[in-house]
Amino acid sequence: MPLVAFDARDAHVAMPHGSGIYARRLSEALRARAAFEYWWVERGGAGPELWFEQFALPRLLRSRGARLVHTPNCFLPLRRPCPGIVTVHDLAFHDHPRDFTRRTGWKYRTFTPRAVNSAQRVICVSEFTRRDVCERYGADEARTRVIPLAPALPEGGLPPPAGPYLLSVGDLRPKKNLRVLVRAWRSLRAEGLPHRLVLAGRDFGEGPALRALAGGEPLELPGFVDDAHVDALLRGADLLVHPGLYEGFGLIVVEAMARGCPVALARAGALPQTGGEAAEYFAPGDPEAAAAAIGRALERRAELAAAGQARAAMLSWDETARMTEEVYAELL
Repeated sequence: MPLVAFDARDAHVAMPHGSGIYARRLSEALRARAAFEYWWVERGGAGPELWFEQFALPRLLRSRGARLVHTPNCFLPLRRPCPGIVTVHDLAFHDHPRDFTRRTGWKYRTFTPRAVNSAQRVICVSEFTRRDVCERYGADEARTRVIPLAPALPEGGLPPPAGPYLLSVGDLRPKKNLRVLVRAWRSLRAEGLPHRLVLAGRDFGEGPALRALAGGEPLELPGFVDDAHVDALLRGADLLVHPGLYEGFGLIVVEAMARGCPVALARAGALPQTGGEAAEYFAPGDPEAAAAAIGRALERRAELAAAGQARAAMLSWDETARMTEEVYAELL
């Protein structure tokens, strides 16, 4: 049976997010299916990550006799002894460079286009990301495959907070467009909305401005919350609002849907593809449109909750793994 090398380093960090969640859940599902023999690359070497990825890993691939390597987040060895597959989640590091440290942003902007154009196959988590990759890098669409993510958050068993509240989950960064959400929520409060607003995520400098915009209204900024508390927040919220300007998929959207929490989303990035017909939408730069969408979603709570649960039920990590195995088989 041919040996597939899977770069699972991100799956083994203490609290994975984004590509780390993808690496963890996909590797678990691939292990369970056992369609191929795998070598799980769980840790790098003693030197810099870049050295390991571009120099040490290719030597290890050769010594192990790997027939294929899959890297789940952009950094594919450019010179390697076997075909390579790279997963690209989004290209936000181009449009929102302030969300990345200088060194990290440089690494993504330098090596992602090279990895994409070197890879035998490029897995994208949404059609939006595939279009972005092909248009920005000139990648051949025939080498790309769209494979969606699935709900990944375990049930934490904690009781949800007392309501009513609106919820947004994600780092407090400019890209998340939370100022528009706070303005929309404050206007609804002035019209009698009883809900407080909970913005759960690490604060990367937006907190003071958001508190100022709230003007004394009941805004909660709990900071980073672990998986169990995110699960509880989603189960207790009357609505998840995701106003982000750029999302490659929007995993928190399907997490909410799976728990029967209705969603209102910015019509931006991959969010319309992820939410489909099971969400209300608004123009991302318009607080009035956001307020109207929130109002509509609250009126349609039961309908949107049922539609969201049906949509989330169509997604599973077993299916994501099966589709990924099909890409492996194309090259093997």
